[in-house]
Amino acid sequence: MTRPDFMTANASDESLANDYDTFGEAYAIETEHSLINAYYTRPAILDLAGDVTGRKILDAGCGAGPLFASLRDRGAHVSGFDFSATMVRLARQRLGEDADLRVADISQPLPYADQQFDDVIAALVLHYLEDWTAPLAELRRIIRPGGRLILAVNHPVIYKIIHPEGNYFATERWSEEYTFNGQKGVLEYWHRPLHAMTDEFTKAGFRTSVVSEPYPAEGAREKFPDEMQGKEAFLCFLFFVLEAA
Repeated sequence: MTRPDFMTANASDESLANDYDTFGEAYAIETEHSLINAYYTRPAILDLAGDVTGRKILDAGCGAGPLFASLRDRGAHVSGFDFSATMVRLARQRLGEDADLRVADISQPLPYADQQFDDVIAALVLHYLEDWTAPLAELRRIIRPGGRLILAVNHPVIYKIIHPEGNYFATERWSEEYTFNGQKGVLEYWHRPLHAMTDEFTKAGFRTSVVSEPYPAEGAREKFPDEMQGKEAFLCFLFFVLEAA
């Protein structure tokens, strides 16, 4: 297992957990070229998406927009939203004033029409939520039949490795304190076992077509020799491609 190089100790103060409006700029700088984000998560998502030319794609939880930009460069028609106004502002700076970007909450009804998108990508979003039922139902609503939901979430074994006292088979909250570009921030997650994830996908009207534990992208070993020493791959996130039934 490897963990982000900017991870520190367990968080003791959860009052500002997931407050991207406070540490969003530092987070964007830290993750722009990091191993976990730039050489692992984003390449894996793009590989799973494949040829996106002409496809209408929603980047759900778009952050500062790096994945949005890559999808657009590959010929997709991309929209995006994030819960954090700071992250949407940073994304607009990157992507331009004409980019379809909105501030929205995935736990609430989304400002998009039924079956509007061919694909929705939710990279590192759902593991912040205790309840997946309403968000997955809303995402299913806006994906056309036969379209895809492409996900990345915390690998469920990570919780048990970090917190051996925890109950793998329960849905449990946990948090970590990080340092993003010199600024401390707390991220709070909800662990759930693998079978609970797939049960939620089925209940929402999705078929699981791919479960992936990818290798880091080419160049990761040269760029991060210390972190990659002795490793071919590592456990961090779990990736899914779901088809809208």
